[in-house]
Amino acid sequence: MDVKAITACCEPVLTETLGEDEAVVLAAAFKVLADPARLRLLSMIANASGGEGCACDLVGPLGRSQPTVSHHLGVLTDAGLITREKRGRWAWYRIVPERLAVLRDALSVPGERT
Repeated sequence: MDVKAITACCEPVLTETLGEDEAVVLAAAFKVLADPARLRLLSMIANASGGEGCACDLVGPLGRSQPTVSHHLGVLTDAGLITREKRGRWAWYRIVPERLAVLRDALSVPGERT
């Protein structure tokens, strides 16, 4: 999957009509989240103790093989939605709230942005 880091987008979809380039960028960003395994991983990391999750603790609950989990974590990392920190043998992941905010804000209703 060709993934670019999500850094900024556009006016909310409900405020102005998106141009072609903006629509392509936004669609690619949402495509990253369109996979149930990636959504679950994002949720597991966000709700992990201390706000970070070890790759070693994500394989079992997700019910996928270690290479599959690593692939999905890589896609989320490449999109900038999570960060990765290597500690010894294991990688630890954290959510990047400001990147998720970009996607949330793109779908916000005018006057309801947080």
